[in-house]
Order: sequence, then structure tokens, then C-alpha cells
Amino acid sequence: MAVIVGLTGGIGSGKTTVANAFAKLGVQYVDADLVARKVVEPGSACLAAIFEHFGESIRTPTGELDRAALRKIIFQEDKEREWLEQLTHPAIREQLKRELAACSGQYCLLVHPLLFEKGHEALCQWTIAISVTPEQQIERVMQRDQNNQQQVKNILATQLSDIERCAKADFIIKNTGTADELNDKVLSLHNMLQLQLV
Repeated sequence: MAVIVGLTGGIGSGKTTVANAFAKLGVQYVDADLVARKVVEPGSACLAAIFEHFGESIRTPTGELDRAALRKIIFQEDKEREWLEQLTHPAIREQLKRELAACSGQYCLLVHPLLFEKGHEALCQWTIAISVTPEQQIERVMQRDQNNQQQVKNILATQLSDIERCAKADFIIKNTGTADELNDKVLSLHNMLQLQLV
């Protein structure tokens, strides 16, 4: 089984971009956000419970979860977010374990926005934090998701700060420059990890 290396960063930090840069070097990864979508696919027990709890306002015409509508509710109501997490997080953790066990190579990445917040660093031998400024995060997420500034700030408030996250990580990648600079940083860290695993 491949060694698991956690890759984390707040919303809008560039986790997917960094994970794809590792993938180009032959490193497999499991994305917790994609796993979180899997456990609420149509027909799943989690999705049925979510519709029962929150009602039809978060069901799309095709029977899928309206993520934008749900996000508005759970980032305004802490109790609703806690209810959702208690339902979905055990299912997410089990699916993560299954997908990580199927990875090959020297190491694979667990890409997870809440790696430390949810205690999933316990699954990892090392952890990498992607460091960006809050201003960059807000700007990127507003552009990407068409969220307003306050909604992005509400999401950021549920995550560790950049300083707190970096203090917990074994390695840090600063994603504040160009794409070429980021690729160089990923290559350098990849080479270092391979040496550690020889």
C-alpha cells in the first residue's frame, strides 16, 4: 500500500491545481470533495436523509442535491451544519479509506480541505499545507463560484486560518506566484518525498 500524504488548504487555495501538478508527476490522489459528492449521489442513504431533514427546496428537478441551496443554509446555521457533518462524515471517512487502499506508487495524496479540522491527518504519514492570503482566497472563490464576499467569509470562518494550518503541516507550498513557480515547488517537494521513502 502506498504511503499517504495529506494535502490541505482552505477554500480557494488551489488544492486541485496542486494535486493535478503532482498527478502529472505520476502521483495518484484521492479528493475528499469528490468523495463527499459520491456519498450523497441519488439513491444514497445520506441523500435520502438530507432531503427528509431539509425538505424539497434543496432537491434539483433531476433529483440531485442542490449544493448552492444547501450551502446557504449550513453556513448560516451552525446547528444545521453540525447535523449534516454527523450524517455524512462517517460515510466519507470509510469511502476515503477504501479509495486510499486502492492507490499504488511510492505515495499517494489525500486532498482534503478539512484535513486537520476533521482529524484525518491521522491517516497520513506526512501533511502538506497550501498557503495563500485570505484576500486571494476570497477573490478566487467569488470568481469561481459566484459567491458573494460575506458567504466566502462565512465558509472561511469554519476553517483553520492559514497560520494555524501551516503550523500543523510537515511541508508548506506557497501558492502566491505564477503557475510555473507552483509547478517548480511541487516538483521539488515530490523529489524530497521520494528521497524520504527510499
